[in-house]
Amino acid sequence: YILETSVYPREHECMKELREVTANHPWNLMTTSADEGQFLNLLLKLIGAKKTMEIGVYTGYSLLATALAIPDDGTILAMDINRENYELGLPSIEKAGVAHKIDFREGPALPVLDQLVEEEGNHGSFDFVFVDADKDNYLNYHERLMKLVKVGGLVGYDNTLWNGSVVLPADAPMRKYIR
Repeated sequence: YILETSVYPREHECMKELREVTANHPWNLMTTSADEGQFLNLLLKLIGAKKTMEIGVYTGYSLLATALAIPDDGTILAMDINRENYELGLPSIEKAGVAHKIDFREGPALPVLDQLVEEEGNHGSFDFVFVDADKDNYLNYHERLMKLVKVGGLVGYDNTLWNGSVVLPADAPMRKYIR
């Protein structure tokens, strides 16, 4: 009911198109939901984000939400191990007129982050980072991101509550990913 009455009616046309394309993908559960996309968009506008990063792109729903929220001269460094999934969303990103904001890098994020950390000019230069990738590396990402995000900037991690699994017993298999 909430999605149908307050989220979907406010969804950008290209976001809706991308959501529908992603729904047909075998791994569609990995996508950012429409309400999360609108929350990201609002958050980015509230903090005035201009230079952002996304680790884990999938088909690009959250990437498109970010690109629509930041100014026309804003940038997004986007990383994912699977370019094919990203390219599923690329037509919607291009249709929205925001592809010029995105620097997509295919491959593991850690080497890219290490390279960014080595260059002091990158320290404290990112306004916002969204991480929705391999949960095993969240701590590794965090260590590096704390050097790259400016004071007052934000880092958002997807799936940190994992549908309440944070309250599972300590020996539950999924707990190792959310500690």
